[in-house]
Amino acid sequence: MKDQILLNLDNPGQLERLYRADKPTFKRAFKTLYPELQENALAGFWHERLSFANDEISWGSRNDLVFIVIASLVAGLIAKIPAIFGVNEEFFYSRNIGFVVFPALMVFFARKNKMQAGNIAVLAGSMAAGLVYINLLPDVKTSDTLILSCIHLVLFQWSVLGFAFVGDRSDVSEKRLGFLKYNGDLVVMTALILISGGILTAITINLFALIGFRIEEFYFQNIGVFGLAAAPIVGTYLTQTNPQLVGKVSPVIAKIFSPLVLVMLIVYLIAMVYSGKDPYNDREFLLIFNALLIGVMAIIFFSVAETTRISRSKAEVWVLFALSVVTIMVNGIALSAILFRISEWGITPNRAAVLGSNALILINLLLVTAQIYKVVIGKTDIKEVGKTIGYFLPIYFIWTIIVTFVFPLVFGFK
Repeated sequence: MKDQILLNLDNPGQLERLYRADKPTFKRAFKTLYPELQENALAGFWHERLSFANDEISWGSRNDLVFIVIASLVAGLIAKIPAIFGVNEEFFYSRNIGFVVFPALMVFFARKNKMQAGNIAVLAGSMAAGLVYINLLPDVKTSDTLILSCIHLVLFQWSVLGFAFVGDRSDVSEKRLGFLKYNGDLVVMTALILISGGILTAITINLFALIGFRIEEFYFQNIGVFGLAAAPIVGTYLTQTNPQLVGKVSPVIAKIFSPLVLVMLIVYLIAMVYSGKDPYNDREFLLIFNALLIGVMAIIFFSVAETTRISRSKAEVWVLFALSVVTIMVNGIALSAILFRISEWGITPNRAAVLGSNALILINLLLVTAQIYKVVIGKTDIKEVGKTIGYFLPIYFIWTIIVTFVFPLVFGFK
């Protein structure tokens, strides 16, 4: 986007088209470039225009609202399939929970980005392949590969959504980082929607109880299901049409939690030494340890995504660097524990999946940490860290394909 702005700086019409095509990305790119363009009169005009604070909430066009309503209703109906058609709930939700929301979000971004028909067909085909495959897998309750496929199918769908978010863009790395930021904003917005919905639910149920009507079962089985399905769809719409709603909240969260997580992680590692617990002989502890690792890595990536949008102090970059180094240590412990368990008790689908995931995370963290170190010593810009993260995301996508579609075949559905 920055290159396009520079190329069309003397072309007001083209700048306007770029702005209308992707307002949030245009604003971020322009604000980054503006210190170099202050002498340009047109750049000054755009700076004033983009800096104007608009407190009004935009609800988008009528067509957009109709689309969101229809998408939310369809998502709710998909969630109600077990009740409507008598399908076993455990079977349906364990395999198809991602299909409740992800297709609607994919269509939203494909529509927003005006993707080419060929690319839309590829994305739709990927989702259809996942739908057919996961529901054809043998229903073996003790199958580790089935559980792994169900979990990684959600990550596969999330990756497909990322391709829809990026669209037919040339600035792919920037858009991939924008996808991570979107996920952070969506978590904040969806949490607010669910909290508000929870309050409304409590008030409604208790008001009806006061006049003698017990509506809990009806409410949760109908209105509650539709509300849960609609929350991320409505949250996505609000974050995309009104980026200012959480635009100031997300950076604050990243700024506060990065140092807190760093302190927690250091204290936890010290406490682990004194507790006598270790991931080498305790399987449950290893699982929790890996969950901790993934959560911390997500915070690092989210913090980097926010850091690239606004200027950061040296201290904040140092915190990110320290957090990355400590996370690499945690990853090293987890990886060594997995290798130890494989050497002692052999390879299993679970161990193979965790080994591959941890190896990819370690490589990604090493690359990110190396880039952050270059930022610390002044050899590069923080945006290079974001590019490193963006370039690595497709590798995770490939891994989700392997675990979801290949593992059940390789391990004989065990």
